[in-house]
Amino acid sequence: MSRHLNVLIIEDSEDDTLLTLRELRRGGYSLDYVRVDTPTAMQTALEERTWDIAIADFSMPAFSGLEALKLLQRYNLDLPFIVVSGTIGEDVAVAVMKAGAHDYLLKSNLTRLVPAVEREVREARERRKRYSTEQALQESEERFQTLCNSAPLAIFQTDCQGRRSYNNPLWHEISGLSEEKSLGYGWVDAIHPEERLEVLKSWEHTASEQGSWVHEHRLLTQQGEIRWVRALASPMYSTEGNFLGHVGTVEDITEQKQAAQRIYEQAALLDISTDAISVCDLENKILFWNKGAERLYKWKSEEAIGKNAEQILYDSEESLILRRKIQATLAKDGKWQGELEQVTKGGKKIVAESRWTLMYDEANNPKSILIVSTDITEKKQLQAQFLRAQRLESLGALAGGIAHDFNNILTPILAVAQLLSFKFPHLDDNNKQLLGILEGSAKRGADLVKQILSFTRGVEGTRTTIQLRHLIIDVAQVAKKTFPKFIDTQVNIAPDLWTVFGDPTQLHQVLMNLVVNARDSMPDGGSLNISAENFWVEEEYARMHADASVGSYAAIAVSDTGMGINPEILDRIFDPFFTTKEQGKGTGLGLSTAISIIRSHGGFVTVYSEVGKGSKFNVYLPSSQIIETDTPADAELPEGNGELILVVDDEATICEITKNTLNSHNYKVLTASDGIGALALYAQHKERISLVLIDMMMPGIDGPSTILKLQRINPEVKIVAMSGLMAHGSTIQHQNLQIQGFLSKPFTTEILLNTIFSALK
Repeated sequence: MSRHLNVLIIEDSEDDTLLTLRELRRGGYSLDYVRVDTPTAMQTALEERTWDIAIADFSMPAFSGLEALKLLQRYNLDLPFIVVSGTIGEDVAVAVMKAGAHDYLLKSNLTRLVPAVEREVREARERRKRYSTEQALQESEERFQTLCNSAPLAIFQTDCQGRRSYNNPLWHEISGLSEEKSLGYGWVDAIHPEERLEVLKSWEHTASEQGSWVHEHRLLTQQGEIRWVRALASPMYSTEGNFLGHVGTVEDITEQKQAAQRIYEQAALLDISTDAISVCDLENKILFWNKGAERLYKWKSEEAIGKNAEQILYDSEESLILRRKIQATLAKDGKWQGELEQVTKGGKKIVAESRWTLMYDEANNPKSILIVSTDITEKKQLQAQFLRAQRLESLGALAGGIAHDFNNILTPILAVAQLLSFKFPHLDDNNKQLLGILEGSAKRGADLVKQILSFTRGVEGTRTTIQLRHLIIDVAQVAKKTFPKFIDTQVNIAPDLWTVFGDPTQLHQVLMNLVVNARDSMPDGGSLNISAENFWVEEEYARMHADASVGSYAAIAVSDTGMGINPEILDRIFDPFFTTKEQGKGTGLGLSTAISIIRSHGGFVTVYSEVGKGSKFNVYLPSSQIIETDTPADAELPEGNGELILVVDDEATICEITKNTLNSHNYKVLTASDGIGALALYAQHKERISLVLIDMMMPGIDGPSTILKLQRINPEVKIVAMSGLMAHGSTIQHQNLQIQGFLSKPFTTEILLNTIFSALK
């Protein structure tokens, strides 16, 4: 123990002070002291330095020992305080000790001073040391408690049996359990029932093995809230190496799990998106590739990620130049949107509508490019098809404009040819042949106009009973006349071929599509064979073909000896826009249109093909097993009984030839060149006029207006309309004109007489 003392002497007598100091020095102490005799001086001394002991006189002129003791106590210092007095009674001594003094001595007997000082200084130092240790321990516990209370993790401690002995407040907040319920094995109650057995088994194994523990599981709070936690525990050992238990943490990872779930869901949404979504770095290296990108570009994610986008998606210099312009726009505006020509893994060219967005990192520096692309290849094809349709519509409008005049020209030609044959029945064979050529040419001209209108304006005839022989022969003649000479066209039609019910225009289109495809498959020549026969579909055969039903069919086969169809694409040939032809040589709509037409007729199509040996398309159309009977060529034409017919047409030649034809078959005729003349004549002769034959297109008052005015004059008037435009037939239906017949120009004598005969009934 140190023998140096810092002594505060509270004494008014300097002599007594010297005696006290001498006694302490005799006891072996080196001293550092200050003598004070007033409260102010004592207060200053206490504030300026630290003292080991205070020795005070009991009675001083301006101060007392008790007052000095009270002043010392106000400073709350653990400083030994010994009272030394010349005279002190027992009562005073007791009062001094009760007031808090550590000892009292008489100045006349200072021999007890040194032992008393030694004792009190030693005890004070021990008290301070003990206090310091306790304070350090308390501070440590407080720090531990503060740390546990403010920790972002739940903290727990277990005994060597694995039972909880401590939990910090955050555990109760996370688990929803009270402090009492959390101790021992009560913490297990917080675990979700579905996972409780598995977690407890894992923990008991860790406790028995005295090892570390890491586990993720769910908690179910008393309020029914599910929380995900990650628990970690490490073993504790004493200084002697004895296992004491575990200390561990429980982290609430609910938000992390929810965030991970959201990321998973977002990734799933990206994958089910029909759009191709990718992310590239600033050097065009692919960083992300969703399922939509896999479907569009045919590159799997593991194949695409890490590759340069320019190398796998672009094959033309123009596309690369545009891509670099895009990057310049991104650097300036941060986004770009437009159309791109790209290629798939197999080299197929596609058109994509892309939206590019520049992505930034936390420091707001460009980091990557988000690209969302939509396949608009089919849309572009449809747009091109729409433009073609518009061009055809324009062509149709032009064709419709000239059709009326052209049919007006053909009508008298056809009528004159037939009228001459009627008026001169005894012509020689040569003249009859010339009239036949004239009549046939007029009919072919009329059919040509109808075909042009049908093709350009989509006008189709109604379905009727058809003998396919005529369609096949017509298509074969087109092929023979227009196909290259090195393609040999053969026709083989069963003589008893059944009729079908259908639209001749549509079926003609189907056959033309098939023979044109056959021609294109034989660039070096070959054989084209068109055949037709009756076919009965049995139940077993119907099961093998999805669109087939048991019953009778007329079967048409179109076969060629061309290149054949690769088996890999055979299943796709009927897909819209699928074509193996070069750019600009095929739309990919021919076969898809053909199969659509056949299915609409209740039929089906089969294909057989072998690469290098040709292809055979079989078209099956339902039939009622009826064989066409030819109309006798010499069938008599109906004759009139002197009925008066009013013919109205702005074409004088048509009026004249129609008048001559009707006069030749026992009708009387009045003619008018416009609607006003027709109304005047009808008003004058309405009692005698049996029927009005009127053109639909005339200057001034047109046909429909004239018809309505005639019906106001006589609601019972019989009317047959005629026109060079087939569309006027639908106009009559649309306007609900009550008429008895319609003639499409040019018309034959037979059709004219039969129509008028039917209308007069």
